[in-house]
Amino acid sequence: MRYNQTTLSRIEKILDEASYIVRYERGNFQSGYCILEQKRVVVLNKFLDTEGKINTLVELIPRLSVTYEFLTTDTQKMYDEVIQKHEAQ
Repeated sequence: MRYNQTTLSRIEKILDEASYIVRYERGNFQSGYCILEQKRVVVLNKFLDTEGKINTLVELIPRLSVTYEFLTTDTQKMYDEVIQKHEAQ
């Protein structure tokens, strides 16, 4: 997995297709993110670099309820990569 804007966009698309809203905000986040579960909003620290944002989302996505069947084929492949990367950590 490469740490660039394209990869970040593909990972964000997983959340978009799972009906989560991704927001980048200022804040003192210990782990780089905050989940507002009732509203399905993921808030990431906007001061993270691209690699930090990708790593944070890779850590976060397995914790969320994502219905695999509702993802497009390309997004399913990216989701599989994210899960594999998370398990490797």
